[in-house]
Amino acid sequence: MFPTKLQTLHRLLQLRHTCWSSPSLGRAPCSRLVLGIETSCDDTGAAVLDETGAILGESLHSQKEVHLRTGGIIPKVAQQLHRENIERVVQEALDRSDVDPSRLSAVATTVKPGLGLSLGIGLEFSQRFVRQHNKPFIPIHHMEAHALTVRMLQPVAFPFLVLLVSGGHSLLAVARGVDDFLLLGYTLDEAPGDTLDKVARRLSLIKHPQCSTLSGGQAIELLAKDGDRMRFRFRTPMGQTHDCCFSFAGLRNQVNMTIMKEEAEEGVQQGTLLSCVNDIAAATQHTVASHLAKRTHRAILFCKANGLLPSNSPTLVLSGGVASNQYIRKALTIIAETTGLRLLCPPAKFCTDNGVMIAWNGVERLREGKGILPPNVDVRYEPKAQLGVDMTAEVKAAAIRLPSVRMKIPN
Repeated sequence: MFPTKLQTLHRLLQLRHTCWSSPSLGRAPCSRLVLGIETSCDDTGAAVLDETGAILGESLHSQKEVHLRTGGIIPKVAQQLHRENIERVVQEALDRSDVDPSRLSAVATTVKPGLGLSLGIGLEFSQRFVRQHNKPFIPIHHMEAHALTVRMLQPVAFPFLVLLVSGGHSLLAVARGVDDFLLLGYTLDEAPGDTLDKVARRLSLIKHPQCSTLSGGQAIELLAKDGDRMRFRFRTPMGQTHDCCFSFAGLRNQVNMTIMKEEAEEGVQQGTLLSCVNDIAAATQHTVASHLAKRTHRAILFCKANGLLPSNSPTLVLSGGVASNQYIRKALTIIAETTGLRLLCPPAKFCTDNGVMIAWNGVERLREGKGILPPNVDVRYEPKAQLGVDMTAEVKAAAIRLPSVRMKIPN
């Protein structure tokens, strides 16, 4: 009889060589299958992927409409909605992929970072699932998954620079391997998506006939297309701090002060749509984009000075929910072209939270045998979790001053 640890190793080695077949497609090439589960914030997602990145089946339940009505994400509400939907979402992904749990090679689930109450639902369900079906478990760092999604869509070799921007996070890092990151900068207060959502709420954009079903960030982007970004001159944050960290709370305060001033001038109460709402949206979006672009520019120069990126065809990856914003993409395109980098960004549907990116992260880890746990190991979720090795002090010490770049971005 093998000792327990050897039994586990033997089982994992067997799973490496599992072949599968589909009744509808006949015998398929040898491939391992991974179920990915995502519940880090307000979307319940699940997907089944094979080793090539082919999406065999997926399902997603969005909580957006509920949180729009409540004016923001309430953690206990998000938790309850995850609890009510996770079993259905996972079963739909399995049914659509025509994959029985017995054929899975592993289950990958987001365990950090995110809303604790939301993470807990996904982790609790997953640990029950892997124990019931005796499957390896792969805990996933949410931001690592965002960073690697692009590799599912096209061949992108390590190392590359990645800018991750979402409702809860913003960071710059060098991806040197599947689980090897150098952290160059991160948000010091609130994330860009959070700032855009809060500005949208302060502007009462849910009352705007074009924005009633949109998230705050989507509403800002839509109205900004018809706005004059030069009418209100908001200061780009941290202009005198020569590092790659982000801060958006000060910008939000600037915008709030402007809104109060305009409400007084128009003689309206808070909660009334201002006549200049498009211009405020445009100015806010431009300043967010400018801040992201400048910090990324400094990160690129730091990487070049320290040989952190290949000299031949270096790559910048933009991902995360806020990366769906086309204006921000254009700003980063200008920086990439100025510095000689290739900018890659997953399609919008893969930028927002989903089970596909978690399953793909599981595939990447399964391939390299990294972070794969037997089903009976207890895992804890972590609402706050750094990605990689912190290099922010070295970036700040370099004190890189940026050359002027003309940020003429069409709406």
